[in-house]
Amino acid sequence: MPSTDPPPRPSAFGPAAAPNPSSAPPLRVGVVGCGGRGTGAAADAVEAAPNVEIYAMGDLFPDRLQTSVEQLQKHASEGFNAPQERRFVGFDAYKHVIDTDVDYVILATPPHYRPEHLRAAVEADKHVFFEKPVAVDPPGAKHVIETGKMAEKKGLSLVTGTIYRRQDNFVEGVQRLHDGQIGDPLVAQAFYLTGPVWQRARKPGMSDMEWQCRNWYHFTWLSGDHIVEQFVHNLDTMNWALQGHPVEATATGGRQTRVDPSYGHIYDHFSVVFTYPNDVQVRAMCRQMERTQHNTSNRIEGTEGRIDLNPGKTTLTDNDGNTVFEMEKGDEVDEDPYVTEHTDLIESIRQDEPINEAEQIAHSTLTGILGREAAYTGQTITWDELMTADALDLGPESYSFGSASIPPVPQPGQTTLQRNW
Repeated sequence: MPSTDPPPRPSAFGPAAAPNPSSAPPLRVGVVGCGGRGTGAAADAVEAAPNVEIYAMGDLFPDRLQTSVEQLQKHASEGFNAPQERRFVGFDAYKHVIDTDVDYVILATPPHYRPEHLRAAVEADKHVFFEKPVAVDPPGAKHVIETGKMAEKKGLSLVTGTIYRRQDNFVEGVQRLHDGQIGDPLVAQAFYLTGPVWQRARKPGMSDMEWQCRNWYHFTWLSGDHIVEQFVHNLDTMNWALQGHPVEATATGGRQTRVDPSYGHIYDHFSVVFTYPNDVQVRAMCRQMERTQHNTSNRIEGTEGRIDLNPGKTTLTDNDGNTVFEMEKGDEVDEDPYVTEHTDLIESIRQDEPINEAEQIAHSTLTGILGREAAYTGQTITWDELMTADALDLGPESYSFGSASIPPVPQPGQTTLQRNW
């Protein structure tokens, strides 16, 4: 069984590439959310095609914005064109970025904000690259699906950050699965077992809301918990491979190492059994703990063999244990999927051939939410029950830097699906 981490994200900040002359008109990009992922995505966009420029930027915090500006000025200078008057700060910064003359918007804030920001961009007729996951609760995910339909009618492209769908060994492996090379899928497993993520300490004088927003990963209303925020890559792979979403989930989870209140209220481990159509069972586990074995892998067993879809390699094995196909990442196309997603988006804009990935990523996000809620509540939850849980709206009543309550750690048997934090 593989026991390796996913490959580290290739640095978006290598040596600045030489200008690539092209007859294509300049494409202006706005960045909403200027943390590490937003800054990296901006650099990826500049690398993805010629005549692409970062034109406007916005973030909740001025220091995060300034750090991003400095990194892009240094490492993506050929494509940086966001002067002070097109840099915005605050909860409404996204509106100001969208109101500029950008052609497409990168949405890379904490996931809670994605549905609202995506709707604003589409209403303003902007193409969008929006990071995964795309919501933290059922109302938000359904909002994204509705916005996707709106974008389709407008002929806008919506591309999301599910990198495995643009990684050659995954694409080839899933195609072979769909071609029937392992027969009918029977069972599967998906693991994302890794170490802890960053944690930002609360500084003196920091309000409740600022602390939660700066330490957003550790609050379900902002991140969705790590089964949604991080494990979504594996869950998206399962939905893609099995050509649908689960019908129900039974799960367990909890906090064994992240027990201090400084870690917010999220869990540090989940174990879920998802049931897909045709009674295909998927065992899914994710964990974020120090000094534990790492394992990021996906396996699907079929009537005629199995396929392992892993970050570094895809392997197809028959029922006698013979390897009938294997392919390492980069064997056919030595491209960075983080860049390729922007290349695809830019080509779709310039060729007027829209790509719309809203529903598929909303379903993958909902798959994570389904597993999370099954663990939080201690109940088997069906997809239909989740989709009607409109009271499960995790957002605050208003956005301001003041006091903000911290929900309790979910307790199975006490926490219910129909709640409003």
